[in-house]
Amino acid sequence: MTHSRPADLRIAVIVPCYNEAVTIGKVVRDFKAVLPEASVHVYDNNSSDDTIATALAEGAVVRSVVHQGKGNVVRRLFADIEADVYVLVDGDDTYDAASAPAMIEALLSTGADTVVGVRQPIEAKLAYRPGHAFGNRMLTGFLGLLFGRPCRDILTGYRVFTRRFVKSFPVLSAGFEIETELTVHALELRMAVAEVETPYGERPEGSVSKLNTIRDGVRILVTMIRLFSAERPLVFYSVVATVLLALALVLAVPILLTYSQTGLVPRFPTAILATGITLLSALAFFSGLILDTVTRGRRELKMLAYLGCPASRSGD
Repeated sequence: MTHSRPADLRIAVIVPCYNEAVTIGKVVRDFKAVLPEASVHVYDNNSSDDTIATALAEGAVVRSVVHQGKGNVVRRLFADIEADVYVLVDGDDTYDAASAPAMIEALLSTGADTVVGVRQPIEAKLAYRPGHAFGNRMLTGFLGLLFGRPCRDILTGYRVFTRRFVKSFPVLSAGFEIETELTVHALELRMAVAEVETPYGERPEGSVSKLNTIRDGVRILVTMIRLFSAERPLVFYSVVATVLLALALVLAVPILLTYSQTGLVPRFPTAILATGITLLSALAFFSGLILDTVTRGRRELKMLAYLGCPASRSGD
């Protein structure tokens, strides 16, 4: 069933940009065509080309962000812009603007807090550089393993959010790992997440990707582990404690066997090391208990910020 959007629904298309002069003009035109009621905001991140001039010429609202990195730009976008629905998209013209109305419809009709644009490459070999498809599957699967909920495409740059999501989201990441942080925020607050498949194309000639497969993949993997330790500290530190305790037992068992047979402890350094590792194991476990209480408090504050915003309205 298709729902009509409320006439006074404020929609903002938000576009973080860095050296996208080749593509940004078309991105702005395409989104203005499919969402004529929306405002298009381009936030430039120290571009050295004509990104700003091109976006202005197409009628976008343009601002500059000094701190380098996509996460820093998204932080500024979320802080500055007031809307009921936010459409986040990259400025590289690889995402399909025509999918935006369907994504907004999914947001309003399902009561979701965010809609993820699941990329369906038009030509897989061209849209995905070597290693990207495998890396995306690996990282998506790893995140599902850590947080107990599988996601089909955690690295997509095409998403729609409610105001509740945006204003309760404390952006901490500086770079491309922002997509991972967005996913974890939804999972940890148990927000409703919807998915809409969207065509994903290659960059046009003259447009250069800013991603580095290995470097950014490692950064995203480290971000996942960092977020897991921050959001699930009891589980994380319990695993650390278990590993340490197992190591201590491996060192201690031969010593205990020798002591039971002879009444002597001939290897004092090993015995001291095993004792120290056991103490570290206990410290790790109790650290997890303490940090779990802190995390619950942080989660409650984010939930209060979430509840402080009105729910999105769907049409009749």
